[in-house]
Amino acid sequence: METSKFSKFSAEFLGTLVLVLMGCGSAVIAGADGTTGVGLLGISFAFGLSVVAMAYAIGHISGCHINPAISIGMVVAGRMKAGEAAYYIVAQILGAIAGAGLLYLIVSNQANFEMKKWALGSNGWGKGYLAEYNSTAAFIAEAVFTFIFLLVIFGATSTKNINGGFAGLAIGLSLVLIHIVGIKITGVSVNPARSIGPAVIAGGEALKQVWMFIAAPVVGAILSAVVWRTVLEKN
Repeated sequence: METSKFSKFSAEFLGTLVLVLMGCGSAVIAGADGTTGVGLLGISFAFGLSVVAMAYAIGHISGCHINPAISIGMVVAGRMKAGEAAYYIVAQILGAIAGAGLLYLIVSNQANFEMKKWALGSNGWGKGYLAEYNSTAAFIAEAVFTFIFLLVIFGATSTKNINGGFAGLAIGLSLVLIHIVGIKITGVSVNPARSIGPAVIAGGEALKQVWMFIAAPVVGAILSAVVWRTVLEKN
């Protein structure tokens, strides 16, 4: 029996909610300071493990995209229809906003809470953001990291891959790797929904810069899909 659109929409909504709540929550609640918190390595694993968990929870329902860049990449690669991708993307964005909203409800009830420029684990770049990389470095990093991330997804979920049962683990671990390298640059998005959710709630500088984390991942995803379809998996 074919899974209904409502089930797929709900799965993508909930999966993206969990990704934002747990991934961004690890940065906001558990802490980026490796002395008193989980540190950058811990945050990296929180994002990756969120993907692994959701892959096995909802992968059989929607494929567990939980990322508009993945849905767009699947369309370009010929694995998904544009109409289906459209409602996936709506679900992902709404889920990300809901996840960021839940995170805000939790942390705003902490004593001395302050909504800073890039609050709630928002992505960003420039003066005042982590290692203060400029917009050029941010765009290149996001596009290249998304390109790599999508290659792993295409390969792990290929019908030619005899280890397909481990796809969720491979995809999650690749996201961990990307975060280990990229957190200091942009906080790592490679996922427009993951960036939109916190930016909408935080506002300010995070919302002004969110365009970068829509454009760069989409460019990286499209390039990855083209390379996969025309070079790597071409018969």
